[in-house]
Amino acid sequence: MSRLVRKSPALCTDLPLENSDILNKLHLLGQLLRSCFGPSGRLKQIHNNIGGQVVTTSTSSVLLPAIYSSTPFLNLILASIRNHVSRLGDCGLFAAILCVTLIEKVKQSGLRQNEAIRINKHLLGLCTTYLEDKECGCKVKFDFSSSHNLIKLANNILCSKPAIMLREYETLHISKLAVEAFLLTVPSNSDGVVTLGMTVIVPIEGHPVMESKVFPGLLVDIPVGFEDLESRNHPCSPLRVVLFSTSLAGHLSEIGDGPIEVQYGTDMDSHILDQLLEIGKQVFKDNVKICVCQKVVHPVLQQYLRSHGVIVVERVGINLMQPLVQLTGAQPLATLHSTIPHKAYGQVGNVILRQFGSKSMLHLYPAEESVICTTVLCHRNETVLNELKVACQKTEHVLRLTLREPFALLGGGCTETHLAAYIRHQCDAAGSASVFGCLQTEYLLGVEAFCGSLESVAAALQHDSEDSLIDLTCAHHWTLPKDVTQEDMKSCERKCGCGLIKTSQTKKWCHLNTKYPVFLPASLSPDATVHAEVLDSFTAKLNALQVAIETVNVVLDIQYTIQDVN
Repeated sequence: MSRLVRKSPALCTDLPLENSDILNKLHLLGQLLRSCFGPSGRLKQIHNNIGGQVVTTSTSSVLLPAIYSSTPFLNLILASIRNHVSRLGDCGLFAAILCVTLIEKVKQSGLRQNEAIRINKHLLGLCTTYLEDKECGCKVKFDFSSSHNLIKLANNILCSKPAIMLREYETLHISKLAVEAFLLTVPSNSDGVVTLGMTVIVPIEGHPVMESKVFPGLLVDIPVGFEDLESRNHPCSPLRVVLFSTSLAGHLSEIGDGPIEVQYGTDMDSHILDQLLEIGKQVFKDNVKICVCQKVVHPVLQQYLRSHGVIVVERVGINLMQPLVQLTGAQPLATLHSTIPHKAYGQVGNVILRQFGSKSMLHLYPAEESVICTTVLCHRNETVLNELKVACQKTEHVLRLTLREPFALLGGGCTETHLAAYIRHQCDAAGSASVFGCLQTEYLLGVEAFCGSLESVAAALQHDSEDSLIDLTCAHHWTLPKDVTQEDMKSCERKCGCGLIKTSQTKKWCHLNTKYPVFLPASLSPDATVHAEVLDSFTAKLNALQVAIETVNVVLDIQYTIQDVN
């Protein structure tokens, strides 16, 4: 008999933003996130105190799920940002840092929480309207007649992941591969609704990054006994394929639920094996050349099929079944108790053997134009290879977003500083506070907290004691090395964070998060897309901005937290 333990009462926290312990944890979370931000961000090793593997990363999609707090208040923030990352794939650290920073600045300003919420909603509306405007000064339009902008966007995403440990030329190589794979998944001719294909990533450990490649079609593990496949002659016509989503191992558990009626003395194993061989005979009779099974194939059936020239591929797993269906056009068979209809068969153009060091893989070519491709990623060890795989998956997701909204935002912190200067200019007019029923000084405090938070995100890109500046013309973000003064900066050849603007003798700067004259940032030149070197995803960053501010408003509105501690 188990011992009965009295349940502890739920832990109720009144006004969590007045709790010093929660505020300290919030500040610590902000420091952790800022230290990971940008191309020179520091790596984090995370290990749960109850066990599990050690995670080394600086990527938000890996970092945020690995962080768990005993404080419901912080878990709410983390869950909100995780949801954004799972849907949009990028700008998770931007959203998290902006959210934490704005909460802290609102708290420091002394603003009443209901006033801060109304002001934040208003300023978020100004930002959204401006970013969606055609005349927005920090947005550039994609020209799909050239791949340069796509490569810049992919390169910026990969550069922001220091844990992938790539040199500059390796980053450019992987960026080009990511764009190539993305373009292969876009159908060239499609009427009506466009259905994008899929990219399957095959990681190869222990090989140089420059050996990474993209192949049309699919690569699957080579079946035993077909190592000499490359020397075999195949006809020019497509090869027929059959797919099984059920096991062909002959286990009773795979037959299905319900009672099984058998005659007395019947050998069930022999009966099931006979059924499997009947399937094999039909496969051979219908001139099938490749048999693919999601699970296990019985050794006797394998031997029968291979003796008749059929390539047997087993244990492909559920993740490869959908790409196989799209590549071959076959219908997966989930039963062993009916003849295979001819419409269930698919086809591939050809099969050859690919060798990657000691690893051999079977390359299935599409019979017709296909939107399925395989990216072979190589790296020096397992940790960085896993991080590179995640980074490439997120890069592909962000590139797909450009099809929906063909725009990009200036990177390197320039969008944040530009937005802050624009908001200050829009809110400078007297009388704006009357709309919110608060004093003008309170309204300006809310504006300063909002804009200061945006500037703090830009400043968080620097990790080597460098100063962050804003120019007083276009409001772009600049970095000032420790041994260089602002006067020296005018004469040396430097560029802003996005690489669009160069230094000049007439240009003036101010340090971020300091007082500077209110001004309207100048608009971009028509060829800005060509010259901007660092770009961010428009869709992902706009959504991250909205998620961050809306999460702040939810947090500011919390009066109680109730936690079950049992």
